[in-house]
Amino acid sequence: MRARIQWRVKLCLQQPSYYRVKAGQTLVEIARAFKMPPRALAAHNALVGEVEAGQVLALPPCGGNLYTVRGGESRTLLCGSPQKFEEKNGTPHLYPGQSVWL
Repeated sequence: MRARIQWRVKLCLQQPSYYRVKAGQTLVEIARAFKMPPRALAAHNALVGEVEAGQVLALPPCGGNLYTVRGGESRTLLCGSPQKFEEKNGTPHLYPGQSVWL
């Protein structure tokens, strides 16, 4: 009898380390383009407001699979603990419709 081997592969394609904001772009659009949660991008760059044209953003390394939160889910359910959730996503907050890294 052959043993079935399961492989868990985390696919993170090579992406640039920095990105220069173009005129008219928003933080949400940039985060979506690089498949990351907007709060993770904001936290990685210590942003407190919207981005400006010409600003250079450091892109965080791939933090996992991008996931859209559904009602009733918790930080522990999604990432194993509230601390891991906050480390990966740059926020302690969780709400339905939010994009997060698992």
